[in-house]
Amino acid sequence: MSKSRRSRRLKGRSGRRLLGGMAAALAMAVAGSGTAAAAAPQADAADLQEVLFVGNNWDGTADVIKSTGDFAKIGRINVIPDKNERLREIYLNPIRLAYFLGIRETVGEGHDQFVDDMYTTPDGTAVVVSRPSFADVVSIDLATGRVKWRFPVSGYRSDHMAVSPDGRRVAVSASTSNTVHVLDIETGRELGSFKTGDKPHENIFSRDGRYLWNMSIGEVNTDLDDPIWDWTKGDRRITVADTSTFQVVKVIDMRQRLDAFGHRNVSDAVRPAVFTPDESKLYFQVSFFNGFYEYDVATDKITRVKTLPENPQTSKDRRDWVNDSRHHGLAMSPDGTKLCVAGTMDDYATVVDRATLQEGPLVTASKPYWATVSGDGTACIVSESGSDQVTAIDFATGRKLVSVPVGDHPQRVRLGHVPAGWTGPSGG
Repeated sequence: MSKSRRSRRLKGRSGRRLLGGMAAALAMAVAGSGTAAAAAPQADAADLQEVLFVGNNWDGTADVIKSTGDFAKIGRINVIPDKNERLREIYLNPIRLAYFLGIRETVGEGHDQFVDDMYTTPDGTAVVVSRPSFADVVSIDLATGRVKWRFPVSGYRSDHMAVSPDGRRVAVSASTSNTVHVLDIETGRELGSFKTGDKPHENIFSRDGRYLWNMSIGEVNTDLDDPIWDWTKGDRRITVADTSTFQVVKVIDMRQRLDAFGHRNVSDAVRPAVFTPDESKLYFQVSFFNGFYEYDVATDKITRVKTLPENPQTSKDRRDWVNDSRHHGLAMSPDGTKLCVAGTMDDYATVVDRATLQEGPLVTASKPYWATVSGDGTACIVSESGSDQVTAIDFATGRKLVSVPVGDHPQRVRLGHVPAGWTGPSGG
């Protein structure tokens, strides 16, 4: 079966398969554990090299590639060294097992979700990873490949993260408990938390680190995808919290703003989003839409919309679109003049001029699922979850530079740091 067919949503069969999967899983014998606390020598900032981490969601690995140039692979990390221990805990808890199998059959598209997001610590000695199927966040020692600390999130699934501008705090969405946890990135200690709308997803720290924006996307696993059933998707909103008190200071309901803009039949589930460098504008994608919106922060209004081309080969049935996505992945050039868009279900990526909203060439890509910026700021990097590679696109020309093979189902791509000369954990 082709990968594109494998990755179609399995929502209609999930209930029947859960019962059989639970019985099979409970009968499985699991032994051994890869969890161990390990201390690594502190790296001097001058001895660090900037890299890109690519999270291979279905593999449970992260490939580390160069952040510029040819983006060649440097090393790989196993982010589930404690897999056996985690599975043993899950199989012995019927409620956790039901959620574990539910994640596999819905948002996981038939696969376990082992890595969603990742950031390195400021000293470059560890990478902190959210693991949806294990409902936790772990710190993996880059020297040994072992778990340094683990934080179980509230509820049964962890999701998108964000790191504070100083690199010392990491926020993670706990998607089944409608909570965002903020952790000390070195120790895993919880510093605070706040409540959100249904199914918190994207997190963005403000430039000064004072505020944290969370976007909740609601229910994405049902077949009620026609606009007339939009009300069944839950409470979707942007929640802005103060990072010193963890009090909610603002709630933005994009339903009201979209209605005022004349787009009443468009979903208000805000997906990937990005601020301009001065934080005056927010650009965001929503469920089911091939394009993005521009939101003016000061006036609290949607000011522009960009509709991007549809691929004629894309299914017209919304139930075939992965987790209610149409386009999922948005990045901005450091100077704020260009936007890079991952046209997920339309199988392309493109660079859009922010002033004119004119798109550049449509670069063919297989189910691109994320977009970020290269270390030198000259290229957009998209993860092609359908072909297991990442592709660099030149911001200046909008044309493809290079593609690099990675692991199974790459999603999030993040800049980070590792010790100079690092090629992988000593035990890996």
